[in-house]
Amino acid sequence: MADPEDNKAIIERFWLDMGRRDFDAVARYFTEESHYTDVPAPEDGARGPTAIVARLRLGIEPLERYEPLPGNMVADGDMVMLEHSEAWYWGSGEHVVLPFVSVFELREGSIVRWWDYWDLGTLMNAAPQWWLDHIMQGYQ
Repeated sequence: MADPEDNKAIIERFWLDMGRRDFDAVARYFTEESHYTDVPAPEDGARGPTAIVARLRLGIEPLERYEPLPGNMVADGDMVMLEHSEAWYWGSGEHVVLPFVSVFELREGSIVRWWDYWDLGTLMNAAPQWWLDHIMQGYQ
């Protein structure tokens, strides 16, 4: 089991890469067995770096601006929990700050499980129709 402080440092670097939307760097945090789940979404999520990054790109890449906003982080063994927000800005003028709780399980320096808990209604009430149409097409 890794030191919890080491795991927190990995997650801090991960969010810096997410904020830069450096999807090549983001992919390197995951293994082929990694599983990412948006808890409010109806599907099972994404498995492996390619599918995880494709899912992230689907929602975040079309944004004019994306800002992860740091919050409280706790770690116990291989588990890290992060309470944070993300500011999403669409080029058509819409904006939302989404509160999240993200739960990570790490193994040997990689994220093997990532579950995001957030309110779907907050996003749906703020997002422009063109973006909703875009994400409904899916990432596969």
